[in-house]
Amino acid sequence: MVILIAGPYRGGTNDNPELMKKNLEALEAVALPLFRLGHLPLIGEWIALPLIKKAGSTKVGDDAWNEIQYPVAHKLLEKCDAVLRIPGESKGADNDVRIATERGLKIFYRLEDVPSAT
Repeated sequence: MVILIAGPYRGGTNDNPELMKKNLEALEAVALPLFRLGHLPLIGEWIALPLIKKAGSTKVGDDAWNEIQYPVAHKLLEKCDAVLRIPGESKGADNDVRIATERGLKIFYRLEDVPSAT
């Protein structure tokens, strides 16, 4: 399966870059285990952040950031089979789960619940 990893990135950070980096690291921490289960993990920020930089964003939440950050995840969900929602408060991740549910995708809340594809 192609699995979008959803969880806090900006949420709870007050836009502090170090806290956002830690949130990204938490998202990335489950990517390798998903891959080893035989799936293709995706994190929206892997695609959004380089695009945001190219678009000329100068700060979190500016026009370029808003144009790209959440729409990337929504476009990725069109290609995904499932979502792994990791813990932590995040309106964006909750919205990803809502969209995925509407599209009939599988939603996992624990890595242990993701079946092996190997």
